[in-house]
Amino acid sequence: MITQPRVPAVAADPEEEQRRVQTRRLLAYRDDGPLVSVLKERIGRALPPIPAILVALAAVVALAVTGTLSDGPILLVPVLAVVVLVVPTGAREHLGRFDWLAPPLIRAVEFVTIVLLGVAEDTPKWLIFVLLYIVGYHTYDTVYRTRQGIWPPAWVFMAGLGWEVRLLILGVGAATGTLTVVTAILTAYLLVLFSVESVLSWVRLDKASAQARAEQDLEQSPEEAAEELTGRADRN
Repeated sequence: MITQPRVPAVAADPEEEQRRVQTRRLLAYRDDGPLVSVLKERIGRALPPIPAILVALAAVVALAVTGTLSDGPILLVPVLAVVVLVVPTGAREHLGRFDWLAPPLIRAVEFVTIVLLGVAEDTPKWLIFVLLYIVGYHTYDTVYRTRQGIWPPAWVFMAGLGWEVRLLILGVGAATGTLTVVTAILTAYLLVLFSVESVLSWVRLDKASAQARAEQDLEQSPEEAAEELTGRADRN
């Protein structure tokens, strides 16, 4: 009988594993949506994240400073500039020295663009604030979960539309003069989606933790339980 030689298991490189997890976190913090998900497999050479995002931010600010963002279809220009420049960066592994800046810079570009569109279309400031707050909460929730080793499901990012689709929706609303209505609908949708999903996820986590503790208590012998109680009494 011919047997295959056993190949010794190769231990994973701790540094490489750490970089892999860090990359996964940064990609989650970007909050890319369905457009990036579809196009990143078809993009050839991805753009470096930081330069591309900075150019996009500079373009949006330049359009605002020069007074170009007045009314009508021109309001779609900053959105398209951001999408064209930043979407191709989603296919790149974020392993560069400064690539950790990509997620906060993307949030900055998204928020600045939303504010400028809202100001140009005279959208109620409180509505813009609520939208920014909801997106900010989603970002915080994602960061906190990943730091606890709990990864949000992929469908949340797709259902949340991602920064790119959110901007495109708002850009179309601004260009057609319906930004207030579009912002209200988008805000209500994201509020329900992110809040309900977050609450249900943490409730499930609490139940799983309680069940794990209960199973551990059942497996504990009477002697171990007595020693644990004695130790607690001594500490008190």
